Amino acid sequence: MKKSLSAFFFVVPALLIFSIFYIYPFFKVLQLSHHAWDGISPKMTFVGLSNFFEIMKDRIWWVSMGNAGYITLIALTFQNALALALALACDRQIRAKNFYRVIFFIPPVLSEVVVGLIWRWIYDGDYGFLNYTLGLLGLQHLAHNWLSDPNTALTCVAIIHSWKGFGWGFMILLAGLQTIPKELYEAARVDGANVWQSFKNVTIPLMIPVFVLVMILTILGSMQAFVLILSMTGGGPGYHTEVPVTRILASMQGSSMFGYACAQGLTFGVILMMVSFAQMGISRKLKQA
Repeated sequence: MKKSLSAFFFVVPALLIFSIFYIYPFFKVLQLSHHAWDGISPKMTFVGLSNFFEIMKDRIWWVSMGNAGYITLIALTFQNALALALALACDRQIRAKNFYRVIFFIPPVLSEVVVGLIWRWIYDGDYGFLNYTLGLLGLQHLAHNWLSDPNTALTCVAIIHSWKGFGWGFMILLAGLQTIPKELYEAARVDGANVWQSFKNVTIPLMIPVFVLVMILTILGSMQAFVLILSMTGGGPGYHTEVPVTRILASMQGSSMFGYACAQGLTFGVILMMVSFAQMGISRKLKQA
């Protein structure tokens, strides 16, 4: 009994922190999502499920979800393909591979605000480095203000988001590759398998759990992109780079819209949970196949 009691007291601090900073805020947001409130005054008006019904009709909200989905699609393809290619390269016995590991992990640890401001300067239409480089190459006809053009702004943001985030996937995939016994590749070579056959029949089946983990983290991180977009475009031009988190922030700043922002946050959280559970279900089916 004494041992159980002492163990309980060790758990209490963590339980208190979790309750104060996670459980209580969740139920408070759930409560506020059913009210109209400006976030300051003590008066709150109960509106029931009206905020959630309003979200269903909010065109800009669904535009922001589509924009976040596009960024996520670019990240799932370009970002993770780049991370996997570099992880495969560094998993081999190449010179200075430890140096490359450090270099590839630099972008994720950089400040998103700093990265956003630097790339905003690079993309600038008047004195940006990209347009200057295009001019040197004789491609002046391609130069324009990339972040002010509705046709290119979102793609530019998605590419920079992928460039900044590929290091996380690189490290996780590299760690997964290093857990595969080298004897399996040697046995495959003895059986006459070439590089592609070894990758298809050895690497991919054993890396499925790692691939799923990287995909889930990519989706959660890309759908919640915020600081980079805020520092590069602020959601513009118009709503072409607006994402759910920037919409939630805009609602919080509106008159009597704080409760609506809470409803948006809950809706967004539920969508992310559904996507994560769907991916885990697909992963289980793939492992059983």
